Amino acid sequence: MTIDIRKVTGNIGARVLGVDISKPLDEETAAALREALNVHKALVFDEVNLDDESHQAFVRHFGDITTAHPTVSAVEGAANVLPVDSERGRANHWHTDVTFVLNPPQATTLRSITIPPYGGETLIANSAAAYRDLPEPLRRLADGLWAEHTNDYDYAVPDEEIDAERAEQRAQFTSIKYRTAHPVVRVHPLTGERGLFVGGFAQRIVGLSAGESRKILDLLQSYVTRPENVLRHHWSENQLVIFDNRITQHYAIDNYDGLPRRLHRVTVAGDVPRGIEGKESYSIEGDASHYTSVAA
Repeated sequence: MTIDIRKVTGNIGARVLGVDISKPLDEETAAALREALNVHKALVFDEVNLDDESHQAFVRHFGDITTAHPTVSAVEGAANVLPVDSERGRANHWHTDVTFVLNPPQATTLRSITIPPYGGETLIANSAAAYRDLPEPLRRLADGLWAEHTNDYDYAVPDEEIDAERAEQRAQFTSIKYRTAHPVVRVHPLTGERGLFVGGFAQRIVGLSAGESRKILDLLQSYVTRPENVLRHHWSENQLVIFDNRITQHYAIDNYDGLPRRLHRVTVAGDVPRGIEGKESYSIEGDASHYTSVAA
């Protein structure tokens, strides 16, 4: 099998051709895909012909899979698959998946189920490129910072609008409260790259006030979301996208006039993040052992 990997942008993303991920992969092919993910941070597969079971089988080539979510319900009959459904909420904010737990997923896969006729793109940003873009004084500042991440909100639950259904969803999402401190600059365990590990769940810089924290987080975030660092993925039927959750952020654009949009998400269990001095993240509140194992 000859794999053809074609870059989509200069800083992030590649389209993978020549491999049928609906079938079991030999180790050489799986290793090539894992290396491509390390290099390109996000991979796009077309015409994948997957169901929930074969989707999970493919993802296991990257590691153990998590359950669907620490608190939000899974697809019926598929405990490891999260429905990302416009009827349950919109992910129109920048985030890295589930960073409020001690060891967030190392990789996220999204598979198209129902695609609106227009809009509904997913933006994926390279946070390693963002770190490299920082001026040296900002880089030195970021190197020494830690941030608290919390599940005050998530794309799995809609923005708070006071009605019974959404209040119930909100209560489900926060039924277990999580707070975890992560390094603002995370070292990728395989490539050694440094990336800005912030995003929507990072709510406070350790040791600073909420107001001070917001100014710094917004400044760092502005480097992550520079257009040069972002892949804008236009969904088609029967596609799968995988991105490295350790060194990317993503954003689902709400520009499809409320039309149905549904993806299925399966994530790979991650390691505990480390900063540039080797110190590991630490949990402040909440146990996620029911959700994920810890990758070596």
